Amino acid sequence: MSEKKRRAGATAAGAASSSKKPRAAASYAESLRSKLRPDASILATLRSLASASASSSKSKAAAKSLADHDPSADPTSSYIVVADQDSSSVTSRINRLVLAAARSILSGRGFSFAVPSRAASNQVYLPDLDRIVLVRRESARPFANVATARKATVTARVLSLVHAVLRRGIHVTKRDLFYTDVKLFGDQSQSDAVLDDVSCMLGCTRSSLHVVASEKGVVVGRLVFADDGDRIDCTRMGVGGKAIPPNIDRVSGIESDALFILLVEKDAAFMRLAEDRFYNRFPCIILTAKGQPDVATRLFLRRLKVELKLPVLALVDSDPYGLKILSVYMCGSKNMSYDSANLTTPDIKWLGVRPSDLDKYRVPEQCRLPMTDHDIKVGKELLEEDFVKQNEGWVKELETMLRTRQKAEIQALSSFGFQYLTEVYLPLKLQQQDWI
Repeated sequence: MSEKKRRAGATAAGAASSSKKPRAAASYAESLRSKLRPDASILATLRSLASASASSSKSKAAAKSLADHDPSADPTSSYIVVADQDSSSVTSRINRLVLAAARSILSGRGFSFAVPSRAASNQVYLPDLDRIVLVRRESARPFANVATARKATVTARVLSLVHAVLRRGIHVTKRDLFYTDVKLFGDQSQSDAVLDDVSCMLGCTRSSLHVVASEKGVVVGRLVFADDGDRIDCTRMGVGGKAIPPNIDRVSGIESDALFILLVEKDAAFMRLAEDRFYNRFPCIILTAKGQPDVATRLFLRRLKVELKLPVLALVDSDPYGLKILSVYMCGSKNMSYDSANLTTPDIKWLGVRPSDLDKYRVPEQCRLPMTDHDIKVGKELLEEDFVKQNEGWVKELETMLRTRQKAEIQALSSFGFQYLTEVYLPLKLQQQDWI
């Protein structure tokens, strides 16, 4: 046999061998469908989960209140906490702040703002609260100092703009605020950062300032609520879902017959779930922030959890960033640690896609992605976070990810069929109660 024929034969054998692997994976994936019990059995499991979640919420509420047991709720404590306040309370605080500055100027001392420091070193994780909080430590922002003069001016300008918005009884976006004085702010990140400073200074939530972010998150499923008086039925919102209102204070009359809340990282998976009407087969509320969670989505999720007392299950990518996004919902972000009491939803269960799922469900190798050096760095940093160390299941999954150096998106499941996510993967996960 010639060398050319031997090479051709080897190539053909290799191609045949590699083609068998995807076929074997597809065959195994399809065999999992036969393991599914009737929907009634899975629904019984979900009802038990919902009942346990409601009982847990009631017992926790009876055991303690935030004001009695949360050290950050005590104004004399070592931690800063902000709270929702009405417009008159916030404007009164701004008036007192400006009056103090005016008196200081008239006395010849100039003026300076005492601003809580939001430096990374001031943000700590409290295991008892299971969230990140801001240590009470202030820094001076004097106008008569070259290093801080501009920031003091921006702070005064933001206070003035917020006061005007509150007096008019309207809401504006952060982008609107930036465009009122582009020359002074220079970049929106500057006005956004000072807006958070102002919230800390006044001791109120950012939504109490009537400055909101643009709509980002969406919700669909077994949920009815009123948005500024308009009744919204989220089962009639089509594939795109209903945009989560940026003004959560205008949401009222929340009703639902759902058994759980499904938190989804990405818009693509959300659309698959919405189009397949997954919420009709397994009564649930599905929401997503389309990536990094925004304030409105975090507030809305917490509101649903508190009022409906439903369990929350999360579906994110199997990579370090999916877990970071999940941790923001659960423990808060360092950027807004001062408002973590209002923005966090504890006890979210990680349903998938987990690193161990890649082998368990035999996700094809070509659908797995190699982790970059940066991915590995982020994964190792997560393993050092206190909130991760608290959950043994998370630690094991992260260690698996770092050992295999593989990651995968939710869409990798589409290699078994476009509807595999809704018809097999999620139903089987729910049936097996496979969450951590």
